[in-house]
Parts: sequence; structure tokens; C-alpha cells
Amino acid sequence: MGLADILKKPGELLGDMVQVAQLDSVIHWGQSYSLWPYPFATACCGIEFMGTACSDNDISRFGSERPSFSPRQADMILVLGTVTYKMAPVLRQIYDQLSEPKYVISVGACASSGGMFDTYGVVQGIDRFLPVDIYIPGCPPRPEAILDALVKLQKKVMTQGLEDRRQEVMRKIEEINEKNKPMIVR
Repeated sequence: MGLADILKKPGELLGDMVQVAQLDSVIHWGQSYSLWPYPFATACCGIEFMGTACSDNDISRFGSERPSFSPRQADMILVLGTVTYKMAPVLRQIYDQLSEPKYVISVGACASSGGMFDTYGVVQGIDRFLPVDIYIPGCPPRPEAILDALVKLQKKVMTQGLEDRRQEVMRKIEEINEKNKPMIVR
């Protein structure tokens, strides 16, 4: 009787006290339920994120109760609110300092598309300089929408390997660089 036979009948041959699983699935499960957010809050969406952490919504049920204000201790960044061109390099530097694998959630209309601020100083979507994983619509979005995005990110972390994640981020960065190339008119 080999390991292949044991994996076909988990719990039956070894009793109810032992579970057999692959190491990758255990690691992905642990990573998905310990996502520490770095909240980059600049506007009213930050207040909604605070409401998500309160007892009514309780983000701690999903393992993200510890907001990290040090990028080196966080693995996802929540961009909450308006981002100006002056703030964009700072936000990019914070993103670069996040631990790998790192994830980006764009919260609200201002972070996703510039919102109602269609001006020369406001970035019209953070996907112009960051590889965004999940967009949350709304102005401001409800705490339930933030929790729904967190659950979707957890599913993504559980199913995606490190090499797949690296390839996805590199593809998104190439798209960002291609989109931001200066146009030369002759």
C-alpha cells in the first residue's frame, strides 16, 4: 500500500486524527488566511475601511485584522481614495517595499478611475502605475464590498502558485509600461 492509495481514501486508512495533504496546498491555505493589509487611505474610502475593521463587519474573521503600517510587513496594499500625480511615486515605492507575493486592491471610484476628479493633478486609475488585482466599485464602497474583495483575493491566493503569480505581475507591468510609452507625433 503506497501513498497514492492513502491519498485516494483520506481519513479511512489512518483514522480521523490524521489528514493527508500536499505541502503546497497547506502553504497556500496559510497564506490566504493571513493577508496583512497596508491601507493607503487618502479620502473617504479610508473611513469605510475602518468600518470594515469594526465589530459589525469584523475583518478579523478572514485573517486580515492586523493592518500593517510598515510595507515590509504587509502583503497586500489597499489603495483607498484619490491618488494625485505627486503621490504616485510614493505609492509605487511603498508597493515595491511590500513582501512577496504582493497584491493590490483598488478601493472605490477615485482609486479605480479618478472618480469625479477629472483634473490634471489626479491619476485616472492606479492601474496606470500599479498592477491591480481586484477593483472595488462604489463611492465610497460599503464594508461588505471590501470583505467580498478580500474573499476573492483569498481564493486567488489559494489557487495561484508563486511562479504563476510572478508571471501575472510581470505581464501586468509590461502592459503598464506599454500603455505609458510617450507618443511621438511626426
